Amino acid sequence: MKPAFIVFLEKYFYMLCNNRLLNIFCCLFLLSTGACKFRQKVGSIVHHAKIYTADKNFSIQQAMAIQDGKIVATGSNDEILKTYEADEITDMAGKAIYPGFIDAHCHFTGYATDMWKCDVTGTTSFEEVIEKLKDYAATAETTWLFGRGWDQNDWAVKEFPTKEKIDSLFPDRPVFIKRVDGHAALVNQKALDIAGITIATKVDGGTIEIKNGVLTGILVDNAMDIAENKIPLIDDKLTVKYFLQAQDTCFSYGLTGVHDCGISEHTIGLVDAAQQTDSLKMKIFALLSDSAQYYDSWLKKGPYKTHGLHVGGFKMYADGALGSRGACLLEDYTDKPGWKGFLLNTPEHYKAIATKLAQSKFQLCTHAIGDSGNRQILKIYTDVLKGKNDLRWRIEHAQVVNEKDFDMFGAASIIPSVQPTHATSDMYWAGDRLGPVRIKTAYAYKQLLNQNGWMPLGTDFPVEDINPFKTFLAAVARLDAKGYPDGGFQPENALTRQEALLGMTLWAAKAAFEENEKGSLEKGKAADFIVLDTDLMNCPVSAILKTTVLATFVDGKKLFGK
Repeated sequence: MKPAFIVFLEKYFYMLCNNRLLNIFCCLFLLSTGACKFRQKVGSIVHHAKIYTADKNFSIQQAMAIQDGKIVATGSNDEILKTYEADEITDMAGKAIYPGFIDAHCHFTGYATDMWKCDVTGTTSFEEVIEKLKDYAATAETTWLFGRGWDQNDWAVKEFPTKEKIDSLFPDRPVFIKRVDGHAALVNQKALDIAGITIATKVDGGTIEIKNGVLTGILVDNAMDIAENKIPLIDDKLTVKYFLQAQDTCFSYGLTGVHDCGISEHTIGLVDAAQQTDSLKMKIFALLSDSAQYYDSWLKKGPYKTHGLHVGGFKMYADGALGSRGACLLEDYTDKPGWKGFLLNTPEHYKAIATKLAQSKFQLCTHAIGDSGNRQILKIYTDVLKGKNDLRWRIEHAQVVNEKDFDMFGAASIIPSVQPTHATSDMYWAGDRLGPVRIKTAYAYKQLLNQNGWMPLGTDFPVEDINPFKTFLAAVARLDAKGYPDGGFQPENALTRQEALLGMTLWAAKAAFEENEKGSLEKGKAADFIVLDTDLMNCPVSAILKTTVLATFVDGKKLFGK
């Protein structure tokens, strides 16, 4: 055993070794005691932190060494500081570090290009929508007045609005105002005329609302496309400018990666070009839209992957949304007898696409909300996948699932990809749509998680708020931002804090076959991490939404924070 004074001097000189001028002297001394180890040079070190690695043991470390954008090692303060040296060494003073959040279902590029539109999110009446639209129209440079965000369920009169008011205000200017979920829109007569929509117009997988023999201006699901496709696209340079603004917002919330669900080939080209110039640093897993043209070209060339962009799957839509009553249910809507919603395409279409993709390297991810929509897709997936597999096909949302159908997720390794804030947004009126029985197997996240033992989480922004701390709160406490309801909404389906964090990090990466590259803070993975002022694993529930992101790092570089 070494004498006590030798042990003391060793520790003292290890501390001094952080000063590069003393390195040689330190090692000469330590050689005499048999303790000298030349330290490896790395780009940066963070230490005296509480690092939630999200590795297989969910271990907590104190320090991390980083080189060339990747993690070289994690460990205790002593282990890292004795083994590595760096020009950039940061004492985190006990702050909590987590893997960068990955939103496993959102519309990043759509969120970005919504920035030029009239934002009517959070409006409490149709009159408020009109006032916002009038203010917007006064300075809008585009001919079309395009808005998004209204939700009639937030109004005192919980009915779809009609077009008379916007007809009177804008008789010569087309208006298109999309509902918050993106599955319904209100348009004026000018827009209907440009689109050629009349009471005789028919559309599969959508509805054109008519009341007393007159168009109301409400278009649901596929019917929206007839009018929206007439709206000119904005300039590509402006689009990329909005991408960068959206990226800044994401970094401020600790998001370092997103799954952008259902985008065009043209949009992918813009993203790729912006990343190649190193202006767009957000890491994006992209799902292509359901298009015959895309299947023909992309199945030939296969997935496309760069450091920041991974085009790895396709996104189909089985049905619409519950809020607009477009979700396809097995039985009638409780608050609309005689109406079950509808599928957006034929079962034959879904089966044909699934069969094609099963022979490819692409994932299939399908939006399904209602219990009938979920059953249809679960059966098709089951027929094509033929048992356990590692293809990681996903059902996006999986909101309302019949009690008899849960086991299909596990039997065919079908991954439910869910957004916890949907539960806390919809809980005010979902029971009216579904009744007391079906609501019990809606938003059943714990039940879904148990099927495969892992489950990616997202927000669906801009349908929901981009804030991932709302995701965390809704997942673990089943509460909304107002703290409602006491005890949580159907708390039996709450996730643990560990499950929620994994769903927002490692499991989100796994859903894109990227778990060996990111999603946890381990040797060899990307140094994508965030520094928070709150310990999410131990703080009171009331502190979750008060959490502040102090810094966001992508590939070891600080892209947000002081």
